[in-house]
Amino acid sequence: MKKLNTNKMKTQKFNYQIKSILLVILVAGMILPLTSYAKKIKFMPSSVVPAAKGYVKVKSDNNNNHVIKIEIRDLADVERLNTSKVSYVVWMETDQGRMENLGQLNSSSGFMSKQMKASLETVSSYTPTKIFVTAEEFVNAQSPGDRVIMTTDRF
Repeated sequence: MKKLNTNKMKTQKFNYQIKSILLVILVAGMILPLTSYAKKIKFMPSSVVPAAKGYVKVKSDNNNNHVIKIEIRDLADVERLNTSKVSYVVWMETDQGRMENLGQLNSSSGFMSKQMKASLETVSSYTPTKIFVTAEEFVNAQSPGDRVIMTTDRF
């Protein structure tokens, strides 16, 4: 009889340990997505290209860098603007007040639609406070030109 009670106690202890482990996994599964949450910021309507719509997603990675992903649709070809520009360049204003060239937007049209899409994904060690797109003559411009196409509010 004593042996039966000992086995029952071991089984109960084992079940308790499994329940505890599952609870820890459940709590971690709920907290982890909150720590890698990506902030999604919409671009304000553009007076230069009114049909264009888009957003920026910013999230921190494991190295405390900022992963920045830009998606824009219905953005007219840069050659169709009333300027002699050759590319759309994405800029970031940092929390230190600096302007950083994030790179050129990559444009394409959809397989089943003629909707123009543009995107850029990059990583920066600086904390962004504002993202904007300009039309530029050179992709590697050192400072943004005066032709701002789209911009976000400060975030």
